[in-house]
Amino acid sequence: MDVDEFWAVVESAGAGLDKRTSDDGEAVAAALVTSLAGTSPERILEFQELFDQLHDALYRWDVWAAAYLIGGGCSDDSFIDFRAGVIALGREWYGRVLASPDGLADHPVVRQAAAEADDGALFAESVNYVASEAYEQVTGGDDDAFYEAMKARQHVAVGIDEARRPDMGEDFDFDDDDEMRSRLPRLAELFLNPSED
Repeated sequence: MDVDEFWAVVESAGAGLDKRTSDDGEAVAAALVTSLAGTSPERILEFQELFDQLHDALYRWDVWAAAYLIGGGCSDDSFIDFRAGVIALGREWYGRVLASPDGLADHPVVRQAAAEADDGALFAESVNYVASEAYEQVTGGDDDAFYEAMKARQHVAVGIDEARRPDMGEDFDFDDDDEMRSRLPRLAELFLNPSED
């Protein structure tokens, strides 16, 4: 599976869902499990490898700050779920977030979340586990079998360094409203109270 095939799988899972009015990570996850379960164990493992690479590329302070604003705070675990939610949006939005996380201010789900004070938009925990669930369905194994298969693949892959993290960029204080307004002005406008002069 190459990256184009990966995005085709993700986007077909999201087809038919109204991305303008609801954040439906659960529905995307269920569709992804169904789609992947119709393939082979090898394809599922390839999907997970690409998912992990794309997920890791979002591990940046500016993306985390966007998640912090949208979620009204964001722990380590929640940031994992947010990055999965960004992937579930599809290739175009993923690319937009990589280029500028502040661009999420244009996404209808984010705008709706701001208007409704919904702090769960784009946090899609179940998307993190679609490959393991599909693998279990195809092989009849359990969670451990999937993770053992992924671990075995990493051992034979050249250049895999589990301790290496992507460059997160410059760290800054997410609780400093002025800093957030400076770095993510459009999202800050949606999610922070107006500054008091």
